[in-house]
Amino acid sequence: MSYPTPLRSQRLIYRAVEDTPEDEDFIHSIQSDPEAYANSTPALPKPQAKRDTVNGYKKSLMERTLLAAILVLPPDSGRAEEEGDERAKTDAGSSAGSGTPIGIISLRKEGGDYAHHRGTSITLDIARPYRNQGYGSEAIHWVLHWAFQRAGLHRVEIQALSYNEGAVRLYERLGFRVEGRRREAFWHDGKWHDDLVFGMLEREWRERQTGREDVHGN
Repeated sequence: MSYPTPLRSQRLIYRAVEDTPEDEDFIHSIQSDPEAYANSTPALPKPQAKRDTVNGYKKSLMERTLLAAILVLPPDSGRAEEEGDERAKTDAGSSAGSGTPIGIISLRKEGGDYAHHRGTSITLDIARPYRNQGYGSEAIHWVLHWAFQRAGLHRVEIQALSYNEGAVRLYERLGFRVEGRRREAFWHDGKWHDDLVFGMLEREWRERQTGREDVHGN
């Protein structure tokens, strides 16, 4: 799978996190969703103040990542053509100047004495109305291509809490391998659960790209 336009995939545009009230509101909406919070972190669930998401999660995205992008659904280009909206058509075709933010994806920055290992880890959050529609899978495919083909990384990992069964199935289907299991590491909803670490190497990713091209005859 190739991406001739670096910051786009089949249905999504990937743009930077901006210092705007709109982006801060969106980031807060992601972090304050109880289901998303429980599936992505073992921290105690509690109400999230906007100052915490801005000073914590948003700051981390902007300062501690190799890549941080907001997933954007572009405007409906078909509707724009019907209505004669030239600006919407331009945005849909070439930029993320408008559209609907639906999620956030990032790659952790490995610096200092660890940079030469050329490794990173993925974080991904999808807003509630857009889950289970394949956007998470599409974004991970795109970020793997960015990591291995453009950034020259060697290894990408992603973690999942064992009770997040949908994430576990998705990562395995995308070709990640279970590399570690911290047994009963986290207490959630009255039970102990495992912490799972998945990984993918560059050569494994390239083998999957070759297999996909063979299947599709490309």
